[in-house]
Amino acid sequence: MSDPTALGVFGLAMVTLVAASAKMGWTTGVTYIIPWALFLGSAAQIWASTVDFKKNNYFGAIVLGAYGLFWAAVAMHWAISQGWFGALDASKADPRQLAFACIGYCIFSIFIMVAAFEANKVFAAILVLINVLLSSLALSILGINAPLFSGLAAYSELGISMLGFYAAGAVFLNSYFGRVILPMGAPMGFIKKGAAPAKS
Repeated sequence: MSDPTALGVFGLAMVTLVAASAKMGWTTGVTYIIPWALFLGSAAQIWASTVDFKKNNYFGAIVLGAYGLFWAAVAMHWAISQGWFGALDASKADPRQLAFACIGYCIFSIFIMVAAFEANKVFAAILVLINVLLSSLALSILGINAPLFSGLAAYSELGISMLGFYAAGAVFLNSYFGRVILPMGAPMGFIKKGAAPAKS
């Protein structure tokens, strides 16, 4: 069975590039980001996750699945705020709830980051930036030093995109040629994996 990682990471790289374009001030609004969030950020990563589950690739399955669902939820948040499903009742809608979603994802992403350190250095760097992005978004949405944390979120998301494109290209080329064309960097080696439990 083929390796879906390149497609999943490419989806992450694409959606973060488009989203970062708005945060950086190169584009405006989120309406036209929604299709990229749904198809690249969500569908591509979730599909790759299902393939990794079938291959028993625990890391890829959980990581791609978790972030694919994140982008589906963010796309829905944007669509609701744009009135796609009818007029929005401001008394029943508090956009700060997205900040708490980012906090929850940041907590989970810390665990993923620990594992990423033992995958390779590129994935480790992406996860560090994801945690910077999520925490910065949460603080910005909550109105805590918004200028600082909005800028930090913009640059971290752009960094995620650039590293994501490199990672997707590296996984694709290395898998296709059966040797290292683009290095991903050796695992950090902080935590050693234990032996697989014996099957009963």
